[in-house]
Amino acid sequence: MTSDTDPTRRSFLTRGALGLAATAATAAAASSAQANALNPAAAPGRADPDGAFAGKVVAITGGNSGIGAATAHAFAMAGAKVVITARRDALGRQVEAEIRAKGGEATWMVTDVRAPAQVEAFVAATVSTYGRLDVLFNNAGIFMTPGLIEDISLENFDDMLRTNTYGVFYGMKYAIPVMKAQGGGVIVNMASVAAHRGFPNTAHYNASKHAVAGMTKAGAQLAKDNIRVVSISPLAVDTPMLRESFDYQGFTYEAVAPNFVTPRIMDPHEMAEGVMFLASDAATAFNGMDFDATGGQLA
Repeated sequence: MTSDTDPTRRSFLTRGALGLAATAATAAAASSAQANALNPAAAPGRADPDGAFAGKVVAITGGNSGIGAATAHAFAMAGAKVVITARRDALGRQVEAEIRAKGGEATWMVTDVRAPAQVEAFVAATVSTYGRLDVLFNNAGIFMTPGLIEDISLENFDDMLRTNTYGVFYGMKYAIPVMKAQGGGVIVNMASVAAHRGFPNTAHYNASKHAVAGMTKAGAQLAKDNIRVVSISPLAVDTPMLRESFDYQGFTYEAVAPNFVTPRIMDPHEMAEGVMFLASDAATAFNGMDFDATGGQLA
């Protein structure tokens, strides 16, 4: 038996835990240097101009930190021209500079995905700068303050949907005509384990991510235009948003990690690799579906 305050899997889920966390120490203890579930591969160090995405143009929302920044780095290291956007200018400029310092090509601009005109301008600027848009990663998202449905403020619910859901819709709306005109493309949307679970203290977040999964399914019909739409659903990834949620709820990595099927925190670079696979020519049969990146938690 455990108390209601113990961070068991049951209590963690019933507390609405999209403040999911896990341990980084477990990965370091892996006995083999080979990449595996407990010992992920390292991120690439320098850009390869002849890499797998050479000549491709990739646009990423929420690209100034966390999974978005890791994905921007990964695509750029694989030869892509990357355009990143978010609301916090200083962080975005830092990511742009880091990519360029490694020999990659990146362009930063400020965009609030809650504003359709700004998203439209972001897509237009990408095409104006590089002539096309091959991959759009709708990644921007915000932290949810946990609470029961009756305690969630109208402002919090509205901001959650406008960022996590409307932002994805706007990205798709303005990227699809570009991709149709150029003969194809790939859209990857950021979903979540919350697109598949009904965590009781995060109804607003659940709603936003269920909607993303639904829009992704609707996008499958674009296959006739040589456009694929897919989404990716992480569990616990070491990002500033996770740490904010983690701190808010008073959890520790060490206490929560053993309750996950893969008992550690995921790395943003692992999610970037998943996004790159979905955007690659190796994933042409993947369309209108959600990619389970939970380490087995949804199994």
